[in-house]
Amino acid sequence: MWRCPLGLLLLLLLTGHVALGAQKGRGRRELAPGLHLRGIRDAGGRYCQEQDLCCRGRADDCALPYLGTICYCDLFCNRTVSDCCPDFWDFCLGVPPPFPPIQGCMHGGRIYPVLGTYWDNCNRCTCQENRQWQCDQEPCLVDPDMINAINQGNYGWQAGNHSAFWGMTLDEGIRYRLGTIRPSSSVMNMHEIYTVLNPGEVLPTAFEASEKWPNLIHEPLDQGNCAGSWAFSTAAVASDRVSIHSLGHMTPILSPQNLLSCNTHHQQGCRGGRLDGAWWFLRRRGVVSDHCYPFSGRERDKAGPAPPCMMHSRATGRGKRQATARCPNGHVNNNNIYQVTPAYRLGSNDTEIMKELMENGPVQALMEVHEDFFLYKGGIYSHTPVNLGRPERYRRHGTHSVKITGWGEETRPDGRKLKYWTAANSWGPAWGERGHFRIVRGVNECDIESFVLGVWGRVGMEDMGHH
Repeated sequence: MWRCPLGLLLLLLLTGHVALGAQKGRGRRELAPGLHLRGIRDAGGRYCQEQDLCCRGRADDCALPYLGTICYCDLFCNRTVSDCCPDFWDFCLGVPPPFPPIQGCMHGGRIYPVLGTYWDNCNRCTCQENRQWQCDQEPCLVDPDMINAINQGNYGWQAGNHSAFWGMTLDEGIRYRLGTIRPSSSVMNMHEIYTVLNPGEVLPTAFEASEKWPNLIHEPLDQGNCAGSWAFSTAAVASDRVSIHSLGHMTPILSPQNLLSCNTHHQQGCRGGRLDGAWWFLRRRGVVSDHCYPFSGRERDKAGPAPPCMMHSRATGRGKRQATARCPNGHVNNNNIYQVTPAYRLGSNDTEIMKELMENGPVQALMEVHEDFFLYKGGIYSHTPVNLGRPERYRRHGTHSVKITGWGEETRPDGRKLKYWTAANSWGPAWGERGHFRIVRGVNECDIESFVLGVWGRVGMEDMGHH
């Protein structure tokens, strides 16, 4: 490495140009356009200085990567069509550069103007007048540091990036991806129906509703950025129960949108709702199928009123109802109304929940969702302590509701047996284990055994014959 004293600068430049003039022909470097025709990009970058690199004359290997191309730290670069690195003149020659710097900030090989922005996951970065980026510091729903900590921590489950959550803040995930309002104290204290094992009755170590009732257990839907898990979990459990209790004569996928748009008494649609209100509506008013009244989706930042109710019904006697409107989906004619009997609460003992599930079908469960649950990719979930050392804003939770479909147990490498529930979420089939997850059973993990509901599909002989 050398640096040029000002007294020798003219002599060295002259010598370099004489030597260059003696060369015959023009190579690719001479024919390339100059790097600084519109000004110097990344003018504050340390290229020659970082490598302590300055070369005499022409040295084509005296080069460094520069914004998708290469720049040079040799004397030959200092010509009219310059390919010098941005700091060549200051570091190697001790003189100001002959080209003006481009005002702005560098990112990804591109110059952004002052006040220009780009998004880094959920945080917006803004170019300041001092050519430095200033980025928001919001906790993101997809947190690569948390993913790595979980996967390296031997917690029994794997974390990953669910692409639909990329770019959302943790606060947005809690606000828009859950949506079940915790029941009032009077509802939480409703009488439980206890189920008792018969003498000598032993429940299997593993059970899955879809194996006992093939083609009657429906796949998870996706609530999108609609805080409507109250409607999705209710419709999911009711769909399976109606299918099971009708012995497969009726196998509807019931419409969450029917609940979101029409069950408006003390409910908030895509801004949250209560399970007891949803079951009241299914019992007293009923809903149509998802094919008849499909989910319209709702962007989280969309302003304006919620979509109006587009399905109404009237009583036909004996508690049954009939639709008085055509299907919002104009391609579907079947607007049958499906109803249920009053919902009932199960005991919080896992054995009672298992017996109910095995005899009557999937059940609905309230649960508290923590920040790490959004990252679930597979395995047996339990809430991890990986964020305990971080500020409190990185530790958030909200109330959700899901459909429990079965149970099992797994032997861990240390020989310990871990019991779990299997459950269907409402975040689409790309999340978790094809839209499902497993969670530790028997210890009320994330409150999943604290408020569990069952229901019977309202099915008569005339329904089975008609459908």
